Amino acid sequence: MRKLLIIGATALVAITSAPQAFAQSIVIGPDGVRLAEPQREPAYRSREISERDAVRIARSEGVRDVDDVRRRGSRFVVEGIDRRGDDIRVDIDLRTGDVVAVR
Repeated sequence: MRKLLIIGATALVAITSAPQAFAQSIVIGPDGVRLAEPQREPAYRSREISERDAVRIARSEGVRDVDDVRRRGSRFVVEGIDRRGDDIRVDIDLRTGDVVAVR
């Protein structure tokens, strides 16, 4: 009976520690062999705003009717008309969604 209990406890420990073992990686470098935790890249670095997000941001800056949305390098350029009927252009950073310029 005691042998069965020891085997069961060992199996339980092995099962619960398995996911933790998969979370580590081995790094071989000039310092030798070591365990390294996986590094996750922050979401804001890998994600860019969508065209829809750019239009939403431009509307919050005063664009009423959107005429054109285009991508230029690291920016979205949204052109349209404001509430007075004047032409307006909003430049938005592609990665952060920050408004770079309103003209």
